[in-house]
Amino acid sequence: VIMNILHELYNYLSIQAGNFECGNPENLKSKCIWVSEAKDHVVNITGSSSQKFEAALHWILNSNKDLGIWLKGRDLSEPVTRMEEVFCLESAHPQMGLGCRFRRAVVTAIMNLFLFFWSLITLWGILIFLRYRWRKMEEEEQAMYEMVKKIIAVVQDHYKEWERNLERYPYVGIFHVRDSLIPPQSRKKMKRVWERAVDFLASNESRIQTESHRVAGEDMLVWRWTQPSYFSDSEH
Repeated sequence: VIMNILHELYNYLSIQAGNFECGNPENLKSKCIWVSEAKDHVVNITGSSSQKFEAALHWILNSNKDLGIWLKGRDLSEPVTRMEEVFCLESAHPQMGLGCRFRRAVVTAIMNLFLFFWSLITLWGILIFLRYRWRKMEEEEQAMYEMVKKIIAVVQDHYKEWERNLERYPYVGIFHVRDSLIPPQSRKKMKRVWERAVDFLASNESRIQTESHRVAGEDMLVWRWTQPSYFSDSEH
């Protein structure tokens, strides 16, 4: 009798779960069917008593086999350990028609294709962004080295002019060099290039020394060329 009840209960739950998955024509709120509703159906079909139905649920609860029927409580995520906790019954194997299976397979395939192309587009976008960043970094690196060359030339020329008594001091203000190399409208755009060039000179250029001097009553950072020039007698 219990096996008969389990067979009918399995069929009923699998059909209801399949209906829920395939458009839900009966407007079910969930695939998990209330115990009272499932009991009324099974008792009506099999002619068994409510006690036999309860015994069948006990058998499911205590069985270690996968019977394709899940006993669930009010919190569907929590496992049920006692009969008093059982609130609804759900089929582990929804029974769906061929048309429904085909539609679901098509939808799944379309979703997978969508995810594939979306992932492809995302990866392509990341690749384009990285290539752009690498190109910008290379351009900035090149601009920094060009700026270093210009700074060295300005500081060296200033020192040579000082040696010829054409300049008052052997050093030149850092901001003065910047202002002579970068026009006002480009200073904001070239700020990072300039700062990297200054840092590069401080770390890697031994011929230029950074000092602090009071010029026109204000303390300022200056660059001094540390490698003396050698002039011919006629130049001296």
